[in-house]
Amino acid sequence: PATLQHHITRGFAVGSTFFGLVLLVTGWAWMKWLWFPICYVIAFGQTISERFLSIVTYKLQDISAKGAYILLGLVGMDVDLTGHVLTVFQDGNPHQLNVAEACSGMRMLVAFMALGVAMAYVSLPTLWQRVTLVVMGVPVAVFVNVLRVASLGVLSLVDSEFAAGEFHHFIGLVWLVPAFLLYLLVLWILTNL
Repeated sequence: PATLQHHITRGFAVGSTFFGLVLLVTGWAWMKWLWFPICYVIAFGQTISERFLSIVTYKLQDISAKGAYILLGLVGMDVDLTGHVLTVFQDGNPHQLNVAEACSGMRMLVAFMALGVAMAYVSLPTLWQRVTLVVMGVPVAVFVNVLRVASLGVLSLVDSEFAAGEFHHFIGLVWLVPAFLLYLLVLWILTNL
């Protein structure tokens, strides 16, 4: 059947096989320590279905474009938004920045969800703190992605090549540092509550 050939079904089959092999080799005594790493690998080793991914990516793309538009307007820049294309004006000259699907922040969101689950399991004692930390990964990832898109809009005024290519990826990596620090701040606040 077609449903058995779906990649999520295959991922579940691989995960359950992995779980069974570890259980076979180590026994139930070790499973009280190994169940979380195995479930973590199964959950975050999955690929997301294209239908769901396109819906979420489009929403994140829209949030990133609108958020960067508002942020650039707040700092006094002359900016226009048409669809997912930001146009930043400098001395009447337009500089366009396309907020493409790759700029939606989906990768950052998945990374922070995975990081949040691991940090919550290791660092926090109560369920409400763990759930809060994982859920807070969403606004942190979205906020930092808006800052990233806005900074690319500013940098495109200096050179339009900054908004594309290797430098574009470098800016994404640079913004991971403050995002991680912000996430650590959330963890510190939850730990001290």
